Amino acid sequence: MPLFNITQQQYYDNSQQLIASAGQTAFTFNFSPAPAAIGDFDIFVNDIEVSASTYSYSNNVVTFSSAQTAGDVVVLKQIAVNEQLGNYQYVSIDDLISNFQVNYVGEGKIIRKVKIPEISFHVQRAIAELSYDTLRSQKSQEIEVPPSLTMRLPHDYVNYVKLSWKDNAGIERVLYPARKTSNPKALLQDGAYDYSYNEDGTLLEAANSNTWIDFQNADQPTNTVESVSGPDVDATLAEGRRYGLTPENAQFNGLYFIDNSRGYIYFSSGLNNKTVTLKYISDSLGTEEEIRVHKFAEEAVYKWAAHGILSSRINTPEYIIARFKKERFAASRKAKLRLSNLKTEELNLIMKNKSKIIKH
Repeated sequence: MPLFNITQQQYYDNSQQLIASAGQTAFTFNFSPAPAAIGDFDIFVNDIEVSASTYSYSNNVVTFSSAQTAGDVVVLKQIAVNEQLGNYQYVSIDDLISNFQVNYVGEGKIIRKVKIPEISFHVQRAIAELSYDTLRSQKSQEIEVPPSLTMRLPHDYVNYVKLSWKDNAGIERVLYPARKTSNPKALLQDGAYDYSYNEDGTLLEAANSNTWIDFQNADQPTNTVESVSGPDVDATLAEGRRYGLTPENAQFNGLYFIDNSRGYIYFSSGLNNKTVTLKYISDSLGTEEEIRVHKFAEEAVYKWAAHGILSSRINTPEYIIARFKKERFAASRKAKLRLSNLKTEELNLIMKNKSKIIKH
């Protein structure tokens, strides 16, 4: 069975064409999933769009009120569908589970019997672990920083890759973490500096701490090389002696810090109204659509699942577990090398910089 089971016209244009025979009124298309209603597609006959009042629709079948002429080209083009470009490079979780059953489970195979939920668990664990450092699971979100100078963490956020803001030329300027501030839990106190409590005896907390409020209200630094004041630089190190300045502080792109418990990213005041991009990694298990694996890492998932199943069962010989542990490591390493996407010509261009003579 071929892996690519649609036409190239369906892939590129979300459309399918049929040639009419004399007197034909009903045309059966094979979209999967089928369009739900007439509003989800347009019909063209000989490159001319026809009115929806001239045909009816039900489950991939378009029926015209009048017969078509022999040789007419009838095209159905979907308009309410997400493009699935580039999906051929991925394997879905259903295919991973089915392929694992065929290759590893059964009489005379390494795993004699196993339930599908157990396979599904270990496959998902493999996808999650590989997503952190092997698979291309990097995602991004772009927002305009509001006056509150905060950004909500994405629903499937696990860890950040980097944050940056966009300048007028569309270049991403890297932001660096503020290591000397935070938004700690601020306890409310009365006039005698005693703690305040709720009716149930728990401590009362303020929405934001004084530390964050002062950082938020700090003056925006002047964007010049000579300026060494403001929250974006460490003035005690920079004032009058820029030699030896910490490199991450020798810039004016702005600062941020992440509060994982509250689920917010906090920015310095200079980033107000700027367009900021967060690039982060996920475990690839957030939605059904993203539970998939690149074909370069398909074998690694099978080895992860096989090792997980075998190591969790009693009476499995240790040499079998050790063998699959080694195979899992080797398959993961091979997948990581493949997904690194190293190209010889690109590396040659980069390495040629090493031959440059730098004048002092």
